[in-house]
Amino acid sequence: MDSPMCVSVFFILCVWIQSSALGQSLGPEPFLRSSQDVETKETLQEMKSRFLLFEEADKGCQIRPYHPNTLQECGFNASRPLVMIIHGWSESVQFSRSNVHLIGYSLGAHVSGFAGSYIGGTHKIGRITGLDAAGPLFEGAPPSDRLSPDDASFVDAIHTFTQEHMGLSVGIKRPVAHYDFYPNGGSSQPGCHFLELYKHFAKHGLNAITQTIKCAHERSVHLFIDSLLHGSLQSTAYLCSDMGSFSQGLCLSCQKGRCNTLGYHVRQKPQSKSRSLYLVTRAQSPFKVYHYQFKIQFINQMEKPVEPTFTMWLLGAKEEMQKIPITLGGGITSNKTYSFLITLDVDIGELIMIKFKQENSAIWANVWNTVQTIIPWGTEPHYSGLLLKTIKVKAGETQQRMTFCSENTQDLLLHPAQEKIFVRCEVSSKKRKQKIR
Repeated sequence: MDSPMCVSVFFILCVWIQSSALGQSLGPEPFLRSSQDVETKETLQEMKSRFLLFEEADKGCQIRPYHPNTLQECGFNASRPLVMIIHGWSESVQFSRSNVHLIGYSLGAHVSGFAGSYIGGTHKIGRITGLDAAGPLFEGAPPSDRLSPDDASFVDAIHTFTQEHMGLSVGIKRPVAHYDFYPNGGSSQPGCHFLELYKHFAKHGLNAITQTIKCAHERSVHLFIDSLLHGSLQSTAYLCSDMGSFSQGLCLSCQKGRCNTLGYHVRQKPQSKSRSLYLVTRAQSPFKVYHYQFKIQFINQMEKPVEPTFTMWLLGAKEEMQKIPITLGGGITSNKTYSFLITLDVDIGELIMIKFKQENSAIWANVWNTVQTIIPWGTEPHYSGLLLKTIKVKAGETQQRMTFCSENTQDLLLHPAQEKIFVRCEVSSKKRKQKIR
């Protein structure tokens, strides 16, 4: 099979629930029944759900509940892996549960958990993926009443819309899997903010509000599909306590399983305790970005804290120059070190040079101090400015650590609107031991 998706997913069982069957019991019932029971069941109610079995790109073959012969008629092959969305299978077919992968979206994520929990036994379902599992009524529920790591041999979950409205969130916040992924913090997603409403009006017309509301909730589905469509652009997520720490670049470690791949190709390593992983994504497919931690120590020679803004240009081995605006809040005081996260939409290759410019500060104060330096009519010099000697960088995807030094070691002062070049440099063995967190 040439299609990347078909290499790993041979069959997909999709469920379209057109309407609820009147009087249908929600309790567990065996698949195989006697012909009399089947006739009675069909007499009492009409099933209005369609179950289609797809092989590669065909139009799908309908499987009729309580008619196991339709499995053979549709050419079900028990030797191949099976991916199912919500539903189950007939026990009359000798099929290993470890090959089953349930994928549930929103409420369907918990339904998948119930299915896995109901099957139970010593041989669990192989994998369950929860795509922004529903939050209302489930946020405070015990593991037995929601999706949990106990429902399958491996459970992963993607949280994309946990932002609260009137005390409730569409997607569940709490970890519910062995690996819980929180793209962009999980609260909302880029391109889904209400400030984007005007764009949605242009695309969806009167349905713009609805599309905007469900945009972040549905992003979990698109992220999972993206992992199948772009095999060479798999998104990496990193173990972290919260998005605040992740935004400082403090969590870009892959040691001891601290990172994993988002989506279908996740490394299935069940943990005794749920692991929450964070990452940044783009607003559209392909969603992958490249994560970098930058660690910069400034020396402030001015009497008061300053809050300048900067621009960096990053040059990689693939000769892609990327412009990055930087604003450091809180004011730069003497010998203050900043750690922050920078993401790039493209792979620039190994980073080889950084161009750094201070865009604005108290420019007129700097001009005044410069004049005083040239014409020192005061009793004390008012020489002021920011010194920047080195920039430390860690690349999340490659785990490479780099140090960049000023090209002009004789002039480390950052002058407003003046660009400075930083190139790769060696550090002493003593400093080399001081790793970036």
